[in-house]
Order: sequence, then C-alpha cells, then structure tokens
Amino acid sequence: MNPHSFRRFKENKKYAILVAYLVTLSQDLIDQAIEIHDRQMMILQSKGRKTQEEMQRENGKAVNEKVVHFADIGAALIQAREEGLDPFSAIEKVMSWDKIVTSVEEAKKLARPMDYDYLDLLGNRFSYLRKYTPALLKSLEFRSTKATEPLLRALKTLNEMNESGKRKVPDGSPLDFVPKRWQKHVYDEEGTINRHYYEMAALTELKNHIRSGDVYVVGSRLHKDFEEYLVPKDEWKTTNLKETRLAVQLSAEEYIEDRRKALAQRFTWVSNNLDSLEAVNIEKAKLRVDRLEKDTPEEARNFSLSLYNMLPRIKLTDLLMEVAHWTGFDEMLIHASTNRPPKGEEKVILMAALMAMGTNIGLTKMADATPGITYHQMANAAQWRLYDDAINRAQATLVNFQHKLALASYWGDGTTSSSDGMRVQVGVSSLHVKANPHYGTGKGATIYRFTSDQFSSFHTKVINTNARDAVHVIDGLLHHETELNIEEHYTDTAGYTDQVFGLSHLLGFRFAPRLRDLADAKLYTIQNPSDFPELESLLRGRINTKIVHENFDDVLRLAHSIREGKVSGSLIMGKLGSYARQNKLATALREMGRVEKTIFILDYISNEALRRRIQRGLNKGEAMNGLARTLFFGKRGELRERGLQDQLQSASALNIIINAISVWNTVYLTEATKLLKEKGSLREDLLKHISPLGWEHINFLGEYTFDTKKIADLHSLRPLIH
Repeated sequence: MNPHSFRRFKENKKYAILVAYLVTLSQDLIDQAIEIHDRQMMILQSKGRKTQEEMQRENGKAVNEKVVHFADIGAALIQAREEGLDPFSAIEKVMSWDKIVTSVEEAKKLARPMDYDYLDLLGNRFSYLRKYTPALLKSLEFRSTKATEPLLRALKTLNEMNESGKRKVPDGSPLDFVPKRWQKHVYDEEGTINRHYYEMAALTELKNHIRSGDVYVVGSRLHKDFEEYLVPKDEWKTTNLKETRLAVQLSAEEYIEDRRKALAQRFTWVSNNLDSLEAVNIEKAKLRVDRLEKDTPEEARNFSLSLYNMLPRIKLTDLLMEVAHWTGFDEMLIHASTNRPPKGEEKVILMAALMAMGTNIGLTKMADATPGITYHQMANAAQWRLYDDAINRAQATLVNFQHKLALASYWGDGTTSSSDGMRVQVGVSSLHVKANPHYGTGKGATIYRFTSDQFSSFHTKVINTNARDAVHVIDGLLHHETELNIEEHYTDTAGYTDQVFGLSHLLGFRFAPRLRDLADAKLYTIQNPSDFPELESLLRGRINTKIVHENFDDVLRLAHSIREGKVSGSLIMGKLGSYARQNKLATALREMGRVEKTIFILDYISNEALRRRIQRGLNKGEAMNGLARTLFFGKRGELRERGLQDQLQSASALNIIINAISVWNTVYLTEATKLLKEKGSLREDLLKHISPLGWEHINFLGEYTFDTKKIADLHSLRPLIH
C-alpha cells in the first residue's frame, strides 16, 4: 500500500493496521532467521561430509600404497619370526629403511582418527557461522522444556561471551547438552573446552531441538510453544464433543473397542477368503497385489476425439472472458481497499494479469503483447485484486459451477479427490527452495494441487520439494471454500504417513493412498496376532492401546484445533513428524494411524473397486498436471519469484486458468453430446471415460500480425529510447 492510499484512513485504523503489519512482519523475520540458521547448519555438516569424501577420493591411491607397504612389511616380519631371521634384515629386503621412514611420515599425514567422522574437519568453518550467530543469539529469545535447559544456559553463556568479548569458555559452563559424538572435539587434549567446537555443538543442538519442538522461539509463528497451537485446555474442557465436528464422538474405551472390531472383522474376512483373492499373493510374509488390467474401452479414445473435433477453436483470452461471463468468477476478485468488484476495462486488465502469471510469461512481456494494457495497470490489479482470499473465492466459484453441470456427474459426484505435486524449477535464489536431485544442480519447489473427481482443481499450495507431500493433505481437504463434500482422498505413496491416516479418520475423511511399497507395509492388530494364524506372518506388531488411552483427549484437542483453523494441518503434522519418539501425543496419533492404515491395507487388497477408484483419481490429477505444464510455458517453465507468496500467486493464477478451461470444455462437450443424441449416435456409456482437459483447440500463444506498412529500412530506423 503506497503512502497516499494509507494516508486516507482514520487514525485508529492506521495504527491498527500498522501494529498488525509489524507483528506479522516480526513473526516472518524471526521464522526466516530460524530457517537461515537451520540451512546454515545443514550446509556446515554437508561441507564437512563433502570434505571428508574429497579427502578419501584424493588420498585413495596414496592410502592404498601405504596399505601395500604395511602388508609387505608384515609379511616380512611373519617370515622372519617363523624362520628365525633378523627382522630388520628381512624388512630391508622388502623396502629400504629410508623408504620405510618416508612411508611412515606420509602415513601420519594421511591418517584420520580411529573413530573418525567429519566433525574434526569443521574447525575452519567456524568463522562462517560467526557472521550471523552473535546477532541471532542476541536478538531472539529461546525457551525450552526442562530437558533442554542446559542448552539454553550454554546459549546464554555464548551470548555473554559475545557481549564481553571473552574468547575462553568459562569454567563451570554447561556441558550436559553436548552429544557424545561432539565430546571428543569439545575437549582439547589438555581437558580445556574448545570454544569453536563448544559453540558449533550448541548451535547444532539448537537447530535439532527447535525442529523437535523441545526449544521454542518467542514471537515466532512456526516455532512457538506447542500449547499455543492448540485451543486452550480450559476452552476444550467446556467443549461438547458433539460440537467439535470430529468424526469420532467416543470415549477412549469406546474408540479402542470400535477399532478393535473393525480390525478383527477385516482380518477374519481376509483370512477366510485368501483363496478367492485372485489378484493377491502372500509370499514370504510379504503382500503383493497384481497390476490392474486396463478397463477403459478401446472405443473411448475415438469417441473423445469425435467430441473434441466438434468443439470450436478459441483463443485463451476469449475463453477466459467467456467463462468469466458465465460464472462471474471475476466478480469475486474484489478490490482489497475499496471492496468493489471489477468493472468494464478493469475486467480486461484483470484477465491479462491472470494470464500473464498463469502462463508464466510475466507482466512485462504481457504488456508488450497486449495493446492498450500497461504493465502498471496489471501490477496494480495483481496487488489489489489477486490476493489469497479473492483468488480462493474465484476458484470456488469455478469449481461450484463445474459441480452443477450435468456432464460432470458422469465423472464423479464431488465426494472423492486426489492430490499430487508438480515439480517446478526455481530460477532465482530463494529462501523457500532447496536443492533436489530431480533438478540436477538446480533448485525447485512443488506446486501441490488437489483435483476433484469432476476434473476441477479446488486447492493449491507451493511447498518445499524435499518435504513429504503427506503433511499438506489435511490443508487442502479442510481449507477450500467450494461446495464439494470430499469423503475419500487419494495420494501417491509419498503422500502418506501413519499420523496422516490417524488424523484423516478423526476429521472424517477416508485416506486412500496408492501403495507402491505394499510388500514392505506393516500390519498391526489390537488383538493377539495368533488369533489370525493365516496372516500371522504379516503382522509386525500390536497397537499400544495404553498410550492411545492415556492421550486420547489430547489427540482430540489437536484434531479439533486443526478443524477450527487454530493451526494448519501441515504446520502441526510437520512438527509431530520431527518430534522425538518419546513425545506421547505424536506416538498416540501414530498408533491410531497404524490402526487406520491396517484397515485400509486390508480393504485395499480385498477390494478391486477401491484400487480402481484410487487409480482413476490419481490419473485425473496427472492429467491436470499435464495441462498445467503445457500452460506454464513462460520462462522455460521456471518460477522466477523469490517470495513464497509471489510463487503461490503464480500457482493460483495457473489454477484459475486450468479450471476455466475445464468449465469451458465441459459446457461445449455438453453441447456436442446433445447434438450426437439428436442424431442417435451418442454412446452414453462412454461419457465417464472422457475428460474436459483437452487443449488442442485452444490457442495459448495469441496472435502475431505482420504489417508490411511498418517496416523500417536502413535510412529510417526506429528511434532509440532515451
């Protein structure tokens, strides 16, 4: 917001906005500082490992030579002892004394400590950390559980040393926090504390304990005290379980008994029907499910082509304007300051801005290609109208319109969905992206998209490529504004963890991932494994019902907090996933998830219809990604925005265009089917096999005009810009 616009507000509103902005900015900066520290410590360790690998690679030939020398000398000594010869004479027959001395000196230089790791190579990296760590320890306030108090005392000691300029670690400084592998480096040979390694050990443990939640940062949004993420205990105690909108309105005892019955029922059925499960083989205590046979009729493809051949050719610009006219999705892009929907020329500017970001060509190139629309007009529209809430409303409008079209009901009823990530390389330096082997030496992010069974994309996020997709599943299922009532959700193998299974069940969703690693899947039972002798070899353990019982109320409070929007599912699941194993809440949710995962696996192997639903759902998501990659053609398909919010804005604009294409195609495919029906040639049984994501008839690239009247010759060149 520019100063002129801000100045129009009344005093109270100005100060309220400034305070809110500064609080938010402070949280963001603290979280970025922690992210930078986390990354620097990872780089420190990576450099140490890389240095060690390079040393081993460079010294490999020399080390091998010394091993050969040692073997030759050893053989000579053995021979001398066995034959009663002078050992020195025997050795010198193998190697001259001068060469032996030289070889020993060289070996000393090559030798690494007996229990070596890369930590002894980090000493020279200390100066890099000192560029920011004094400011980090001085500026941020850390608090912790009782178990990590020695670490906080160590950080306080380091801060005091920085303030006073002392170089030597004071006697009596806390050492309880130092991990065993660091101890031999923290203490010098004289028994004194090595300042460099003491500080590096403390900073490494700070990173680890912030991740695990044992240390939290005052003023942070992502790393605050775990209790702050949840609804207060007093409020939870007065909450009627029926008011929570959770799927389990039971006591711990009733919950455990209900899940015991559900497990026993499925174990019994599978045990009794092993011979009739033709696609399932249980060999060597491992499950194996045969690949599904293709069930799409051969004529479906030709039928789809015949329908698409009837569709008129259209430019993407015209398509967006038509869909906006039908659905009114552009009316949802309300100005953040004036609260007015776009009117007249504003709509055209808005469509141009959406297309510029959604196709990734950028506002500058779009302005060059669009007469009458300037960069500043589109930038203004992007800033004031294409913010998160507005785009979510526009997206919901498109999804809801698609949901009500009769043809969409052939593809699904809007109760199932899938999610999948589309990896995108990031061509600029950004705090939020990390290296991934998928990009070679480059870095990237993942556009994580949720697709309904009706070929509409109802939620999108930009996430770290190295993060597991699983932690983001709950966000998309809970925080879309559409009329879809999702009951069953599909992901690929990377999209699940035990805890996601547990949380999905509590929130009322059936979580159904495609299991590529089925052979290694672990089944659990609440009863004694010997109760199911036919499957006993597959059972890896029993559910710890004691820890579920003890922490059931806390798990429900966690699920209620996520359902009510107190904390996002991705944030809290990321926290729980990195917590230490002894964290009882994380362990209880994991045990509950193991119950649901086992129930799902037993359903998965015994129900071909379920496996086919999962396959079809994931295929729709992959088709959506195919269209997305074709649309996102600008800048070689790379994101060039540094900030996560700007990257998300581009991904959301892309989603709007995808949904607009799906709506337009569905409307015109409906007309095509009507025409075929009139002719008596409609194959209604094949309608469920077509997709509204075709694009051959859509011109994404615009038009080029070749004007012979505007050619400049060598004697009348176009004027330069001053």
